[in-house]
Amino acid sequence: MKKIFIIFLLTLFTISNACIAGTFKADAKTKRIASGTQFQLEFLQTVSTSSGNEGDFFTAALKNELKTENNTVILPKGSVIRGSISNVKTSKRFSRGAMLYLDFDHVVTPNGRQIPLDLAVVRCGDKIYYDGGLYKNLGYGEAVKENYEKGVDITKRSTNYGLSVGDDHPGLQYLTTPFCAIGGFLGGIGYWTGQSVADMFRKGQDVIIQKGENLTVQLINPIDIPVY
Repeated sequence: MKKIFIIFLLTLFTISNACIAGTFKADAKTKRIASGTQFQLEFLQTVSTSSGNEGDFFTAALKNELKTENNTVILPKGSVIRGSISNVKTSKRFSRGAMLYLDFDHVVTPNGRQIPLDLAVVRCGDKIYYDGGLYKNLGYGEAVKENYEKGVDITKRSTNYGLSVGDDHPGLQYLTTPFCAIGGFLGGIGYWTGQSVADMFRKGQDVIIQKGENLTVQLINPIDIPVY
């Protein structure tokens, strides 16, 4: 009797495993999204270095529908991608701007599954540091360079204004151009000097991703999404 009972349990166990394997096989149909695929994301809330902290969660919605070659939808538009702030470097004096690091954790599939993914930001409204951090300005050296470029622009615009006088009064530009060029040069030097001194005491800018703002991210490793 005992032997019959053991055989019965073994048979039941084998049948159960076969059913589970069959169910898994039926549910295991997937479509791969290749590495390098770009996602267009829209942030569903504001994320910033001024109010955000390491570990804070955020959500974004997929703006572009991802399909296979035969137009089978893998991820529909509106699919939710969740992530968190992995690191925040606050802004400091000498125009050292804040840095924001984002970690994209997973995407929620249409059937509710959470598929881990690894994304890197490739395009946004801010600048992207070599290690993936988002920023607006790096520090004093960059601020001085920008001030110099603006000072040069002041000189160019003043000189061009002096030249344009000759359009209505031929010959007059020979008088106005030197004065405008010298005035623009002095104005550019004054702007560069004044702003560069101010940038020594000025804090750098914060990084703010507004609700509704778009980012382009790229898939680092391929992912397999269940399709039905």
